[in-house]
Amino acid sequence: MLASLVARKSASTVPIVPLDAAAFAAWKRGRAQAVKRWIAASAFEPKGNRVLLVPGPKGPACALLGRKDESLYTWSAAAQRLPPGRYRIDAAHSPEEATEAAIGWALAAYRFDRYRSEPAGGAHELVWPAGADRAEAARQLVAIGRARDWINTPAEDLGPAELAAAARTIEGAEVSVVEGDALADGFPAIVAVGKGSGRAPRLVDLSWGDPAHPKVTLVGKGVCFDSGGLDLKGSANMLRMKKDMGGAAIALALAGAIVDARLPVRLRVLVPAVENLPGPGAYRPGDVVRTRKGKTVEITNTDAEGRVILADALALAAEDAPELLVDFATLTGAARVAVGTEITPFWTADDAVAQALFEAGEGAHDPLWRLPLHAGYRRHLESEIADLKNAAATSFAGATIAALFLKEFVGGARTWVHLDTPAWNDRARPGRPQGGEASGLRAVWRYLRSRYPARS
Repeated sequence: MLASLVARKSASTVPIVPLDAAAFAAWKRGRAQAVKRWIAASAFEPKGNRVLLVPGPKGPACALLGRKDESLYTWSAAAQRLPPGRYRIDAAHSPEEATEAAIGWALAAYRFDRYRSEPAGGAHELVWPAGADRAEAARQLVAIGRARDWINTPAEDLGPAELAAAARTIEGAEVSVVEGDALADGFPAIVAVGKGSGRAPRLVDLSWGDPAHPKVTLVGKGVCFDSGGLDLKGSANMLRMKKDMGGAAIALALAGAIVDARLPVRLRVLVPAVENLPGPGAYRPGDVVRTRKGKTVEITNTDAEGRVILADALALAAEDAPELLVDFATLTGAARVAVGTEITPFWTADDAVAQALFEAGEGAHDPLWRLPLHAGYRRHLESEIADLKNAAATSFAGATIAALFLKEFVGGARTWVHLDTPAWNDRARPGRPQGGEASGLRAVWRYLRSRYPARS
């Protein structure tokens, strides 16, 4: 994606003129009649991210871009709708707007072509907008690209071992991996879920930063493939389950941005990495699983495995008493029913953090929506034989009930936030191709930069 942003214009560089209705009317005044006739014949209107190339004596004189509320995705749309070539923005922007324009343009260049026999077509290049923070744009683009690539990679090439290896690509961070007997000693819930696969489960533990700085811990659900276990999913529901490690991908990609920006935090990232398969050792409905915290969980549905592995990871995170604990998980279909696939719902008991996260999501064009941690629904997790059960008998409020399950394991953290991320685009939109997506990453990143500003 970064290759679509270039340092210099060339003789054939085409200026892009972003226009709303008022600016369009002013721009047309004084133009040659031939240009006015061309615009009229093209039925161009300055709205809906429409584009129009205006011809000149030696090729396009400029490109008009219709806009109403300019965002980074306005520039994604421009990149996708204009023909290949080199362009520059012919408009004044603040440094933040210029940075967003660069990010938006570059996002349109994302391709997951690891398995393609032929590369994509011609390049759409943009001269870096004046005032853009190139380091920040690169930081976000690398993070989003990493998350998308990891989520899009089939499970055959990205299992628990490969997910652990992905964590080691975060330069400057220390990574340890717990597996084998050591995993059995401290993380029985992770072991239980991973027993059905021939690929052993792991707990990835990444750390970075000054121990004197505020502790920020990210936890990401790393189910590299989810068949549902013995409560087997139908084929249609299983088809995209390579994305069930999307929470881990987002957490690790966000960690890369934190390290690169050198935010003044003591960062820790925990990723329980497993496959949920119906193999000979698979855990069963009716089993009682012990967790790191000591709580026991009756398994009423083996397809509610994400919260089981997160129980161990969150318990470990809480032992460290972080100032902020954030988990990302592709946890429930109920979250998608509640808010769809274009919004990431989240839960927290901290009203001030909730408001700040909502505002960060709006500012980043990465919308978040708070859902309630209604304590009354805790009754749906009550078990007759264990401390709690992993799945409720009711079909109502499934995403909140899952959040309440996780809440049982976060005592010790000052503030906890749970994001039930879709990590997937069901349809293609400008800058957001169908497939893996870093849902919530830009929103949380914007919040963290505000809460923990980098020191110069």
